[in-house]
Amino acid sequence: MPPWLTLALHSFWPLLKAGLALTVPLTLFSFVGGLLLGFVVALIRLFAPPPAVAIVRFYIWLIRGTPLLVQLFIIFYGLPNAGIVLDAFTAALIGFVLNVGAYTSEVIRAAILSVPRGQWQASSAIGMTWAQTMRRTIVPQATRVAIPSLSNSFISLVKDTSLAAALTVPEMFQVAQQIAAVTYEPLILYCETALIYLIFSSVLSAWQTRIETRSMRHVPKLEAAQ
Repeated sequence: MPPWLTLALHSFWPLLKAGLALTVPLTLFSFVGGLLLGFVVALIRLFAPPPAVAIVRFYIWLIRGTPLLVQLFIIFYGLPNAGIVLDAFTAALIGFVLNVGAYTSEVIRAAILSVPRGQWQASSAIGMTWAQTMRRTIVPQATRVAIPSLSNSFISLVKDTSLAAALTVPEMFQVAQQIAAVTYEPLILYCETALIYLIFSSVLSAWQTRIETRSMRHVPKLEAAQ
């Protein structure tokens, strides 16, 4: 067996284990937290008083205008100078949540705005409160519009978690770096890591297609109802 193949076989499980143990949880926690933050930020931008809108607009501008890696470095390496010390995983999680929240807030805001104004008026006419209108009428329709963009953000986040290696988080790419430092075979290790990321992304892409197909089944019913 060629030495490169032996190395690839021996390193596959440690890489996959790191991906399942840290990369996947970091992705899931970051996306769920970012999605919740993005929803709140979107509602503030649409319905809050001007001072609150100005604050969240500044947050979105700041996050979208600076590199994610720089944001992670500020949180992990910079905040200790201000007396705030975080472990690597927590710092990475906070950084990813803030980053995802800024981007998903714009997706959610656009999805809410895409719902026809008549839906608000019809809900009000039958006596629904604002909260009931959002929960029963607006959010279900906006979700269908937002699914493709949010799914793409989720898939991108899987790959972005590799930046956590710069904070010493022992996720998949960090493990690949550690093995490459011992074996002096970075090409094999990094190609193998890329393959595992590709597998993760392919599975999520298939899941995205299935979710989009299922969500579109209700489109004729909604259009007929309108």
